[in-house]
Amino acid sequence: MDKIDMLQKVASEARTAPYLAACGGDRTAAVWLYAWNIQISAAFQAPLGCLEIACRNALHQRLADLFDRADWWRAPSLRLHNVAQRIAADAVDEISRRHKIASPDRVVAELPFGFWVSLLGSGSDYETRLWRPARCRAFPGYRGRRQPLHRELDEARRLRNRIAHHEPVYGRDLAADHERVLQIVTLISPEYAEWIR
Repeated sequence: MDKIDMLQKVASEARTAPYLAACGGDRTAAVWLYAWNIQISAAFQAPLGCLEIACRNALHQRLADLFDRADWWRAPSLRLHNVAQRIAADAVDEISRRHKIASPDRVVAELPFGFWVSLLGSGSDYETRLWRPARCRAFPGYRGRRQPLHRELDEARRLRNRIAHHEPVYGRDLAADHERVLQIVTLISPEYAEWIR
């Protein structure tokens, strides 16, 4: 059994088909491309993880300050949209199922990256109630409108999800993706971005 047969057996023909197509049917090249995709995905894990941590902690601190409580997601005046409410409630439930107290720090760590990105998206009155008083302070290096920052963060989230689900990333502009991650982190902490770099 050659390596592409092994990959097709283990990873499936559907998953290996894009690699074969990208390599014009060259089975050896497809195996190398598959391996390279794994390596480049692994290389992105660290900077994407650092972005997620920086983003969630910066937003958490600003929202805790704004609502004067560490569990700001429970503040009656917050009015998260329905999906965000469900995600926060699911995080609390998941922690409770593991027989742990759902402390604010545990909940913050349990909330997925998409939750944090959604806080910069369009929501009922997120612009005036959250972005202007709190979220923009989470990105002290940013002076623009909310929507462009949301687009950049959402693109980083999409890349993170492709990598997390072992999807091909070889066709992307990976240098631009890497720079995007570093630029967003720079808006939160230039020193942290330099450390990541």
